[in-house]
Amino acid sequence: MKKNAETDPAGPEKTPGPTGKKASAKKPAPAKRTAPAKKAAPAGKAAPAKKPAPAKKAASAGKTAPAKKSASAGKRTAAARKAAPLKRQAPARKPAVVPTKAAAPVQGVAPAKTIAPHPPRDESRTALVRRARRINRELAEVYPYAHPELDFENPFQLLVATVLSAQTTDLRVNQTTPALFARYPTPEDLAAANPEEVEEILRPCGFFRAKTRSVIGLSKALTEDHGGEVPGRLDDLVKLPGVGRKTAFVVLGNAFGRPGITVDTHFQRLVRRWQWTAETDPDKIEAAVGALFPRSDWTDLSHHVIWHGRRICHARKPACGACPIAPLCPAYGEGETDPEKARKLLKYEKGGLPGQRLRPPQSYLDAGGTPAPPLGAG
Repeated sequence: MKKNAETDPAGPEKTPGPTGKKASAKKPAPAKRTAPAKKAAPAGKAAPAKKPAPAKKAASAGKTAPAKKSASAGKRTAAARKAAPLKRQAPARKPAVVPTKAAAPVQGVAPAKTIAPHPPRDESRTALVRRARRINRELAEVYPYAHPELDFENPFQLLVATVLSAQTTDLRVNQTTPALFARYPTPEDLAAANPEEVEEILRPCGFFRAKTRSVIGLSKALTEDHGGEVPGRLDDLVKLPGVGRKTAFVVLGNAFGRPGITVDTHFQRLVRRWQWTAETDPDKIEAAVGALFPRSDWTDLSHHVIWHGRRICHARKPACGACPIAPLCPAYGEGETDPEKARKLLKYEKGGLPGQRLRPPQSYLDAGGTPAPPLGAG
């Protein structure tokens, strides 16, 4: 029984006595207890000597392994701490670069700072050109049927109608000119007209006395200096009474196919809202905006901007919530941003209302546009 107690590895742990007390957990020095076991083993049997060895290895392995693991784990945690900031910073930067949060509010028409932050004051020239041209491309998709909203059949009628459109709407001009051109179809006829009779016809346009002098004066100039024909040169047009650069470019672009920028009140308002230029003088606005686009785009650009100003980007209550270029507009938020309320502010065909021309082009009618009623139709 004693030999079994000595040879059994579990025996010394359960046997009470001095050896059992020394083997207790009070003194964690297993190395000193195993040394005598090696010396006592040769006196007895060799087999028990081999058994304590594995127990010793297991004990040492059980105790040293955690030390090695803890050491290696410590090294790993130290290395992980050094490497962690690099791995953690990468995901933190991605949300700031990816514009998912900024793009989502665009569809829902969110506040201006989220949907379209104001372009920086130090916006580069290249960035300005790209943004301006992108706006024009977007408007071309919204208004593919854009055209001059004055009824005319020849350059003379377009010239007179453009002069009459000052300080009034194209609709009112279109409602007035049929009677004027029916009675005075040529420059020679209008040049010889009685001013009082012309004033009565032009009274609905406002400023009818001044406009009467202008249309009769330009008709005389066309008859005397240009053989009754409208000249196709800018220098000749601006010399006619009541004709400025804006009127000249309308005629050149739409009657002669020569590019020009029409800087009317809508054009001036929108290009400043879009921060294409800070100029207020029409000639300087024309030069600044013209430098952003190819010359071939000038006429269509004028139509796109003017149409957008009349239908969506109004002077007092712009319909920001229904604007197709809201993400590109620095002035987003100046008007109504709620989509439902903004739709109620739309004018002309965008709001389901008639257009300004009594005889619009077929492309406009095909797009769902409705002709304007004649004067006195209600």
